[in-house]
Amino acid sequence: MTDPKTAAMPPPEPAARRHAVPPHLLPGLLPGLLGLVLLLVLGACAPRLAPPGPGLSALDLSAPTFTEDRFITADGSALPLRQWLPPQGVTPHGVVLALHGFNDYSHAFAESGPALAASGLLVYAYDQRGFGEAPNRGLWPGIEVLTGDLATAAALLRRRHPGLPLYLLGESMGGAVILAALGDRAAGQAAGPNARALDPATEGPPPGGPPAVLLADGVILAAPAVWARSTMPFYQRAALWLGARLFPAAHFTGEGLGIQASDNIEMLRGLGRDPLFIKRTRADAIYGLVNLMDAALQAAPRIEAETLLLYGERDEVVPPGPTFQFWRGLPPEAAARQRFAFYPEGWHMLLRDLQAQVVIDDIAAWTRDPGAPLPSGAEAHAAAALRQPSGPTEKESAAAVCDGISC
Repeated sequence: MTDPKTAAMPPPEPAARRHAVPPHLLPGLLPGLLGLVLLLVLGACAPRLAPPGPGLSALDLSAPTFTEDRFITADGSALPLRQWLPPQGVTPHGVVLALHGFNDYSHAFAESGPALAASGLLVYAYDQRGFGEAPNRGLWPGIEVLTGDLATAAALLRRRHPGLPLYLLGESMGGAVILAALGDRAAGQAAGPNARALDPATEGPPPGGPPAVLLADGVILAAPAVWARSTMPFYQRAALWLGARLFPAAHFTGEGLGIQASDNIEMLRGLGRDPLFIKRTRADAIYGLVNLMDAALQAAPRIEAETLLLYGERDEVVPPGPTFQFWRGLPPEAAARQRFAFYPEGWHMLLRDLQAQVVIDDIAAWTRDPGAPLPSGAEAHAAAALRQPSGPTEKESAAAVCDGISC
């Protein structure tokens, strides 16, 4: 029999209805909810990094090494290696480890390498991961991996050529890798500027510790990539972030930007025909490059090594504003160890421009005597430029970030 009191009561509301949002509040909540969903989706689409190597054990090795044409890294990656030795009868006075720029590879030093070797330098260059014939072409390897490889290669050259000074030469992105490695020395330092002990078993960073910082006697930075986010307008920073998360695998070229990297037109045409020079760049690789440039610019106050800084007045790739900001940010207490060269006819690819020999002669002279005047006289032009206020022009601010060209 039905209880009259129970029959008179309305049926209970479903749980979902009891907790429903009143309809009149939905228009105000929807934008916030959509924004939250968008942030969650974007956060899940992280930029892709290149996978690590197979490990040294897969190659039956116990430590990194240089072969005739390969640099075997601490994780067993085999990176193509080039070397140029002084001619017979010329006594070497130093060792140069050269790092190429973005989208480029060790062929970048095909002319400057032999020229520096003829002056008495042992020159080595390898394809950095993701570039040239190195594994995982087109994928960004990450800053710690790039700097770790550099530290390992520097240690191997120290052991191979004891008693000779070691110089690190970085072109554009290669310069940023060197700066990021040197700037990391704050995490731990051994005796001497820019030095930290390496694991004796692997000649690489200590297991579980921060990336090792190199033992280098001098640093040569040719148009280093220091165009950090802090020097970019907001819309560029936002576009980088969104592009790396919404379309990380999308490819971009430098076509239509109106940027010229060198006055050596035949060389540029050769790069256009070179299948190993990357011409279509992933969005997340550009994002990784900018992360590296952030680290490079931030490293300025911690660079204490003997340093030769080279920049061209006609550079259309890395703007003068960030470059001079970096120059001015170097530690004043190390001023006696800093040399600046500003070339009126120099472009971004200083070591491959039509006046490349002028730059090469300056490098060779500096490695013989860091305190002597440079043969080119470009130091006077640099001093005059540093006395003037600088900043990116509208053209520089509007240009895309090192996209599709060597940076």
